[in-house]
Amino acid sequence: MTPLRAELLERYGTRPVPRYTSYPPANHWRALSEPSWPAQVLGAIRRPLSLYVHVPFCKSLCWYCGCNMLIDHRGELVERYLSALEREFELVSQRLPANREVVQVHLGGGTPTHLGPAQLERLIGALRSRFPWAADVEASIEVHPPVTTVAQLETLARLGFNRLSMGVQDFDAQVQSRVNRHQPFAQTRDLVASARALGFERVNLDLMYGLPLQTVERFATTLELVKQLDPDRLALFGYAHMPTLKKHQRLIDANELPKADGRLALLELAITTLEQAGYTLIGLDHFSRSHDELVKARANGTLRRNFMGYTTCRDSEVVAFGPSAISEVEGTFLQNQHDVRAWCGALEAGQLAVTRGWAPTADDDVRRALIMQLFCQLDVDTRAFGAAHGIDFEAYFADELTRLGELEQDGLVRRRPGHLTLTAEGQLLLRNVASVFDAYLKGPPKTHAPAV
Repeated sequence: MTPLRAELLERYGTRPVPRYTSYPPANHWRALSEPSWPAQVLGAIRRPLSLYVHVPFCKSLCWYCGCNMLIDHRGELVERYLSALEREFELVSQRLPANREVVQVHLGGGTPTHLGPAQLERLIGALRSRFPWAADVEASIEVHPPVTTVAQLETLARLGFNRLSMGVQDFDAQVQSRVNRHQPFAQTRDLVASARALGFERVNLDLMYGLPLQTVERFATTLELVKQLDPDRLALFGYAHMPTLKKHQRLIDANELPKADGRLALLELAITTLEQAGYTLIGLDHFSRSHDELVKARANGTLRRNFMGYTTCRDSEVVAFGPSAISEVEGTFLQNQHDVRAWCGALEAGQLAVTRGWAPTADDDVRRALIMQLFCQLDVDTRAFGAAHGIDFEAYFADELTRLGELEQDGLVRRRPGHLTLTAEGQLLLRNVASVFDAYLKGPPKTHAPAV
């Protein structure tokens, strides 16, 4: 890899920019004002479906967590949640055009394996009974090894799940103690072996850098252990310390967090180690084997990205269930009530639990497509893009291309006639490059979306 120069990290690394899991970013979406609007959006779906189910429960709190989750010890709320989820499946299926095939399913959280085998069977059975799964469906689930049993994996495999994503973050015991996440390597190793013995096609791991007490030496040991597990794919996330938004993060001693140069050293170590082990960096934060379908999709221009991450699934609409879950239909976003009890209450009253969303403008559609192409392909054929969207690329983005000049001078992008390409350093600052084309960073555009 090309090391990221310290001056570029200092110049760009402190600028607050979105992760662009959506465009426009979620902080610009509006409260729901027309109750019938979500049903209209769902009723217009014509493509296959990617289904996401949010399971918000955990048995203990990881102090770095930025997810919508809550700690559950007694189980009563879980039963209420499952009943409300079944009701949500029913209400949504009634509003969709008939026979929309499901090409992707993902259970996220929280900790989906907080649910026992019988509860998982109940959830998945209810989902499959209302939404037909394609024969080649990608069905994945996020699991936490300390609370995941072989019996749960057996249930998932029998019900059609073929991919697992396991959180690791760091195997160092001292780092784990500082974030209240205790996960011995042997426990994760044994669960990976069980998953492969049961026939799961993909076993993926998540790592995190920027955690307290992480050093290059300690993280190098974690990476060597990760290589022993031989995951099919990895995700490498930078810890975002936001104690004003996530109050539990105040339990982390900010003085023990790596400084900017330390974070950079951890990132570079991870990239170098994983590339030497045969992995390719995909887009912003994913790694896969060189023969993997993600690498092939990036090469042939078919790689896609949605709220569930990078995917090779054919074009589909994301329909999401559970508290805070986000559906995306042709660039229109629908987000459910965040609070679990309020979400349950809406469904128990026979109503969809959508509370806010966004209907895109024509300009949103163009900019979203461009940002997604940068994230997936790291290159834009500006003539082809302009023709596909009915614009003169150079004229439409004249102001943005002027501002892009600074990034070009810094070596983050390379421009030549008909092409805009990210460099290796630019890939590490991908969000900064994409933000140049974000009209909302300058305030709401003059042509804003209709009320929702």
